Amino acid sequence: MEPQFDLEPAARSLAAVVDGIADAQLANPTPCAESTVRDLLAHVVGLTEAFRQAATKESVGHSAPPPSGADSPLPAQWRTVITAQLAALTSEWRAAEAWEGDTEAGGVELPAAVMAMVALDEITIHAWDLAVATGQQVTVTPADLAVLHEFLRDTDPVGTPGLFGPVIEVPADAPAFDRLLGLTGRDPAWRSPAVA
Repeated sequence: MEPQFDLEPAARSLAAVVDGIADAQLANPTPCAESTVRDLLAHVVGLTEAFRQAATKESVGHSAPPPSGADSPLPAQWRTVITAQLAALTSEWRAAEAWEGDTEAGGVELPAAVMAMVALDEITIHAWDLAVATGQQVTVTPADLAVLHEFLRDTDPVGTPGLFGPVIEVPADAPAFDRLLGLTGRDPAWRSPAVA
């Protein structure tokens, strides 16, 4: 199967946000309940590798959820690690075979094409989480917004435990990205009290 979309624009956007995070901001709160910027960066380290392995199918049958929370490790060189892993993930998902059959990430097995949409969602939404927590902007392409709206349009209003909180109502005439954030249980108006 030919790739349905390219993960590079979203990966590049997340990498730019990560590069803009100062060490002094690691303790900042994020829109993810009880997660600091440091916690979320550690999660991103795990998920970028997990979704790379999902593309190669090397994780099938023995993958574990990406580490998350205050106890998960954050490499000292986290900026370069995340950037390199995003580049590797992008490269692997450009192969036609990455999109074929089923694959696994974090102990969840899905059709590969669906897993690619999950990867796009994780990269895009966590880019916003980190950006808004550190006073930055995030860029999302219209093509990625279209893919993610299609992917999330039937989201259960009560949310998905461990993935999304309850859907937040956003006006129908709000920007497309704000409406997407609402589907993931995020308030598009959230701002970090740590950012002046």
